[in-house]
Amino acid sequence: MNAATETDRALVNRVAKGDRAAVRLLFMRHHARIYRFVARQTGSEMTADDIANEVFLELWKQAPAFEGRSEVSTWLLGIARFKALSMLRKKKEDWIDDDDAAQVPDGADTPEVVTMKEDKAAALRRFVDALAEEHRTVIDLAYYHGQSVTEIGEVLGIPVATVKTRMFYARKKLGEALKAAGYDRGWP
Repeated sequence: MNAATETDRALVNRVAKGDRAAVRLLFMRHHARIYRFVARQTGSEMTADDIANEVFLELWKQAPAFEGRSEVSTWLLGIARFKALSMLRKKKEDWIDDDDAAQVPDGADTPEVVTMKEDKAAALRRFVDALAEEHRTVIDLAYYHGQSVTEIGEVLGIPVATVKTRMFYARKKLGEALKAAGYDRGWP
């Protein structure tokens, strides 16, 4: 079996035996997805890069304990989510103060931006960003990372029924936001 067709699970087994090449292959396959996921969770590309790299250090450490109850990509996203949440909890004390916030220019309110007509995909992305964290996360994992309801439950550590409920309410809120903005729900 060559490296291109070797399964992620087989690569994790190789990592568990100390194979550094297997870590590199898993990194090449999954780094971009993990980076994008963490960037969306944290809002910081620099943090996303750091955490994505930490995920693969954790892979190296935890590979012997991987039981294969979920897909490797789901397992890695779960590690990434835990690390992102931990980092966000630590940073809560470092929020920007009001004086500094007043100095940050608000590019979204320029006359050019207000008068420009945005396409539906950009509007939808804005509405997703405005959702509560629990709803935004399930939408992000489902639609931007291609995770199934079961995989989302594993990543978030919640029951499938809870994922479905959050998905229902997130879709409802997105539909309402699109309608209020003058977009119909379907794609053109």
